[in-house]
Amino acid sequence: MLFALHLLALSVGGVIFLGMIVLHHRARAVKRRAQASGILSSAGSSFACHPTLWLAIHSSNPKAVQAALGLSYPAPCPWSEGIAGGHDFFIGAPVNDWIVVTGSGLPHPGNDVDLCFHFLIRLSRVAGEVQFFMADPLLHHHAWARVENGAVKRAYAWINETVWNQGVKSIAEIELNMKCFSYGEDAGMDDATTEEYATANVEQIHALSARWSFDPTAADGNWPTPPDGLAGRSVRL
Repeated sequence: MLFALHLLALSVGGVIFLGMIVLHHRARAVKRRAQASGILSSAGSSFACHPTLWLAIHSSNPKAVQAALGLSYPAPCPWSEGIAGGHDFFIGAPVNDWIVVTGSGLPHPGNDVDLCFHFLIRLSRVAGEVQFFMADPLLHHHAWARVENGAVKRAYAWINETVWNQGVKSIAEIELNMKCFSYGEDAGMDDATTEEYATANVEQIHALSARWSFDPTAADGNWPTPPDGLAGRSVRL
């Protein structure tokens, strides 16, 4: 009888402990949402024009990029509308021989990192040099990749853990003090430290894209707003 009561007490204690862990994670999630909401509110409407996912393709020919993506029924689209990512694909006008592509049709490494890998490989075989960037200010998920003619030169993606780390760390990453975990390296770290590194990386993504190619948010201040681009869907991709 006493043994049974002892087991019951241990079980109840375990349930309470697990419940406290769940509540802790929920509280952190609510805090992140609140922080992100504050970011969005303080930044105003300009922040809404900043993409979470985007490509930078080394080209000055939008029609070639359109063909590489298999874009169907393209229509003119203002930069401010297209760069927000509301279309399946948006192909921006060339800026310094780089074309920015945004849209919901771009693969998210958090959903399927293999799909993201193969998408970039296939696209780069046609388009040449393709760079991929992701910066999520809410969840702090982030990624960057440089692929040339079907070969990955450098790639890193963190979705609560490292899901892609390939190639040698670039000089720009080193100079920007970006932290890149090896597979499983961040598993034993406490949440606060991991989140600190993740937040710092997200804050440097646009600086990295500016060094590698072109930062699409630069049109807010450093560059005049580019001309209209093209928006459409891609049956092929």
